[in-house]
Amino acid sequence: MNRRDFLKATGAVGLFVTFPIPAFSQEPEKIPNDVPEYPKDFNAYLKIGPDGRVGCFVGKIEMGQGNMTALAMLAAEELDVPLDQVDMLMGDTDLCPWDGGTWGSLSIWQFGPVLRGAAAEARAVLIQMASERLGIAAERLQVKAGVVSSLGDPSKRVSYGELVQGKRIERHLKDVKVKPVAEFTLVGQEVPRKDGRLKVTGGAKYTADIVPEGTLYAAILRPPAHGAKLLSVDVSAAERLPGVKVIQAGDLVAALHAHSDQAREALGQIKATFQPSPSTLTNDNIFDHLLKAAPPARQLAAKGDLKAGEASAIHQVEATYLDNYIAHAPMEPHTAVAQWERGKLTVWASTQAPFLLRGMLAKAHGLSARQVRVITPFLGGGFGGKGMAPQALEAARLAKAAGCPVQVTWSRKEEFFLDSFRPAGVVKIRSGLTKEGRIAFWEHQVTAAGESEAETMYDIPHQRSTSAGTWMGGNPAGFHPFAVGAWRAPAANTNVFAKESHMDMLAAKAGVDPLEFRLRHVKDPRMVTVLKAAEKAFGWTRKPGPSGRGFGLACVNHRSTLVAAMAEVAVDRKTGEVKVKRVVMAQDMGVVVHPDGARQQVEGCVTMGLGYSLYEQIRFRNGQVLDENFDTYQLPRFSQMPTIETILIPNPDVPAQGGGEPAIVVMGALIANAIHDAIGVRMLQMPMTPERIKQALERA
Repeated sequence: MNRRDFLKATGAVGLFVTFPIPAFSQEPEKIPNDVPEYPKDFNAYLKIGPDGRVGCFVGKIEMGQGNMTALAMLAAEELDVPLDQVDMLMGDTDLCPWDGGTWGSLSIWQFGPVLRGAAAEARAVLIQMASERLGIAAERLQVKAGVVSSLGDPSKRVSYGELVQGKRIERHLKDVKVKPVAEFTLVGQEVPRKDGRLKVTGGAKYTADIVPEGTLYAAILRPPAHGAKLLSVDVSAAERLPGVKVIQAGDLVAALHAHSDQAREALGQIKATFQPSPSTLTNDNIFDHLLKAAPPARQLAAKGDLKAGEASAIHQVEATYLDNYIAHAPMEPHTAVAQWERGKLTVWASTQAPFLLRGMLAKAHGLSARQVRVITPFLGGGFGGKGMAPQALEAARLAKAAGCPVQVTWSRKEEFFLDSFRPAGVVKIRSGLTKEGRIAFWEHQVTAAGESEAETMYDIPHQRSTSAGTWMGGNPAGFHPFAVGAWRAPAANTNVFAKESHMDMLAAKAGVDPLEFRLRHVKDPRMVTVLKAAEKAFGWTRKPGPSGRGFGLACVNHRSTLVAAMAEVAVDRKTGEVKVKRVVMAQDMGVVVHPDGARQQVEGCVTMGLGYSLYEQIRFRNGQVLDENFDTYQLPRFSQMPTIETILIPNPDVPAQGGGEPAIVVMGALIANAIHDAIGVRMLQMPMTPERIKQALERA
């Protein structure tokens, strides 16, 4: 269903009696999309058509994580309409209410309550309207499948569509409460994904599928290394090719053609010379550089007295953990299409933050926000890498210069070169044990990776955590050799790799089973529950490590979603190859909106987590990114995937929390701990490649 059909089907165009609007615009007098907050008017989110179909408008985007289904379930639950009666429209800045971006596992736990509140108020208003229409007290009415009827006489009824009759709902009510969990009939049920059929049949549209009439494809000149500056360029040969239009706009040089292959061929005819990059950094010397160039550390948390803790310790354990830069590597590369018409700019873009992009485009071209429309079709993966959308800025500049629509689609080589990477990081942890086998003190120092999960969740009397440098900007110039940014649970993967690896080192030092050791230091009953749920499902038998079984354990409380993971691995001592045989994930995420979607997220986390744990790292030298495609940048193959078992722990007392990131956070430590249990060597650097494992065995 395209946007015009969507509006027709939901009757959205005809709803606005008070404020008639043209198609593709949304009550501009009422909803100030420029204001960075969620609108309070439920009409911004919901439109009920004459046939009772519900149009649900959200500024979030669908990039494979299942938002389209889970958010529709929340709206349908509160309205009491069938799920297939809800049509979702997402990520269109002209039609949807403002949103801050789709990332950080925020969609359900942060935006979900907003949408539920809007739907609950709309339902209450509709019941009030039905009460007046039917002459029956509201308390004597019920709603089933979008039809309001008398409790005593079901023949007295009126549908939502009949009540609305193509009009905008101007009435509002205050302090309407959402449904209690006990009354849910849809949330928590297994339902097919709304985007499933489109995606498996090839009907889903991505940005590269958008080709307005007259579109030219762009191939853009790139430097050979980060920091290299353009000295000279000769475009004469490219300009002589038939159908080629060359654009030179400051630092932007591109060949345009109606066919993408001929645009790339023309780019090959452009001769350019660059001043070499001044960078001398490589993936071998980067950790020393980060420690030397780091800004002053900032204290994140402190408790007790570290010196007192050290005095009470009979054993001290100190280790330095290293993590490399890695790429997002989405299936769909960054893509954008830009079109200028009558002073208005329309951009279709693979972006996780259409409203943020709209502001950037408006600022870049001196436009108001209302002169820019960003439309986000389906995304083929984002993982935090499409928060920014530089390809859209390029497309807009080129379209303006060329006078026609322009599509920019990064090649895989461009994706690896221009992507913002998950930053490399160094974590140093000092800790100690009392004679009773409890943790006496804990000091966590993270450099360059970021703050998330740097603090410990364990009950430790003396502790301190600090962070120097981050992925969020504000670092000294040249701190990171290229752009870094959010990467599915940014910073948390690195910090938890260090923390949970260190917990196992302490458990081994104490001669205690790793699970038993954690339970000694956990106060949160929810964490106790998930640890024991994982223990039961995995069949964990308590035994100090290394036991030779290849069993690993790690857990985390990531933004109030609690995860306990257990794994079994086999390690080939000769080759260093690791075979992950089985992973069990127990997860308490509060109310589970869409269980199948939640399990898919966990499985995605395990898959992606195996990548950063065992295979992925960006190799670079002097500003040049050496990995340009998947021939050298290895992702997990299907044949390498373990059996994955997900346990979703029911917890109706906790509102729905995020599920897109928590399970990936534990994967590094989980695999490191399992490797240690299998062969007795402690891996302190990710990825844990065969070469590093063999080196560790040689040192042991």
